[in-house]
Amino acid sequence: MRYMATYDLMETMRNTNQWLGATARTLASYPGMAMLPNPAIRWWGAWGEVTERSFERMAAKPDWGIHTVTGDDGRDHLVSVDTVVSKPFGDLLHFDVVGRPEQKRKILLVAPMSGHYATLLRSTVKSLIVNCEVYVTDWHNARDIPVSCGKFDVEDYTLYVMDFMRHLGPETNVVAVCQPAPLVLAATAYLAELDPDAQPRTLTLIGGPIDPDATPTDVTDFGARVTMGQLEETMIQRVGFKYPGVGRMVYPGLLQLASFVSMNADRHSKAFNDQILRIARGQASDHDAHNRFYDEYLSVMDMPAEFYLSTVERIFKNREIAKNEFVVAGHKVDMGAITRVAVKTVEGAKDDISAPGQCVAALDLCTGLPDSKKASHVEPGAGHYGIFAGKSWRNNIRPLVLGFIDQNAADAAKAPAAVEVA
Repeated sequence: MRYMATYDLMETMRNTNQWLGATARTLASYPGMAMLPNPAIRWWGAWGEVTERSFERMAAKPDWGIHTVTGDDGRDHLVSVDTVVSKPFGDLLHFDVVGRPEQKRKILLVAPMSGHYATLLRSTVKSLIVNCEVYVTDWHNARDIPVSCGKFDVEDYTLYVMDFMRHLGPETNVVAVCQPAPLVLAATAYLAELDPDAQPRTLTLIGGPIDPDATPTDVTDFGARVTMGQLEETMIQRVGFKYPGVGRMVYPGLLQLASFVSMNADRHSKAFNDQILRIARGQASDHDAHNRFYDEYLSVMDMPAEFYLSTVERIFKNREIAKNEFVVAGHKVDMGAITRVAVKTVEGAKDDISAPGQCVAALDLCTGLPDSKKASHVEPGAGHYGIFAGKSWRNNIRPLVLGFIDQNAADAAKAPAAVEVA
C-alpha cells in the first residue's frame, strides 16, 4: 500500500501544481487586474499559463497531429491513423494516406518503450509517409492496463514484435529506433528459426544498445553500478487508485521525467523562465518552439516494472544479446540464424546515450549473413535524437535508409529470375 500511496502522492502533486497554475492564470486575467499597472501581475499570469500547461501535459497522451500529406500528384491527401493489430500492451498502427495508391515500400517503425509515447517519432513518420506505407508500434501506458492482463517483459516485447512482423509479411522493412534495437534483432533471429517465410526483407537498427559495453556512456555506467535490488526498491511503485491499472507494478512516468529533467536541470530551468518572460511580453504563441518541444517531452508514460527491470538486467548488465545468449519462451535465440535479412546499423558520432560502437555490434552477431547484406553508417556531428528525427535524419540518414531498402527490394526481385535460369 505504501507504493500506491507514493504513486498517488506524485499524482496529487502534479494535479495540485496544474491547479495552482490555472488559478494564477485565471486571477491574472480578470479585467479588474488591468487597473493595477504592475508588471508582476502579467508575469504571474504568464507563470500560471506555463505551469498549467506543463503539468497538464504530464498526464496526457499526445496526438500524432499528422492530418494530411502532399503526394507525388501534387494533391493533399488526408491521413487516417488505423489500428490494424490490437494487443493489451501495444497496438500496430497504419498511417493510411487516403486516395493514394499503395506504396511499394512497407516500413514497420518500432518505437521505443522508454518513458515517452510513440509520438516521439512523429517527425520520422512525417518524413516517411510521403512515399512509404508506414506502420508504427504504439505501446500503451502501463497505468491503463489492468493487472489481469499479466506481465510484460523483454521476452513479451520480442514476441509482440514477431507477431507484428508476421502480420505485415516478408516484404516488410523494419526500422528499430534506440531501445528496441536489440530486441528487434532477437525477434528477427527467432523468426528466422521458427517461421523463415515471415522474415522481413530488411532490418535497420538506429542508435540501439546491442552491446552496451562496446562504448560505455553514462547510461551504461549507471546500469553497471546500481544493483537490481536498489532499482526495484527506489524506482518501482504500484499504480494508484485513479487508473485502470491499479495495483500494477510500474516504473512511473513522473519519476522517469524527474530523472530526465535532472540531467539537464539548468537548461530546462532557463527554457521555462524564458518562456514565462516571452508570454508576459506578448511574444509567445500556442505553437511556438518551446511548446512544440515540451508538449512532447513532458508527456510521459508508466513502464511495466518487469520490462524495465529485465531490460537493465538482461540487456545492460548480463549483455545477453551481445553475448548471443538471449532466451525467449525457453528457447535460446541464435543471431546467426539470420541469413537473408539485410541488416543496416546507423549511429551518431556525438550520441551520448548509445555511443558509436554499441549498435554496429549487431553485424558481428549476424554470423550467417553475407557481407553483401550488411551495412553501417556513422553520421558525423549527430546526437541521439538527430539520427532519427533531426536535420541529420532528413538530409542524410533517411535517403541512405530508403536507398538500402530499394537496393534489397531490387535484389529480391532479381532472385527468382536467377534461380529459373540456373
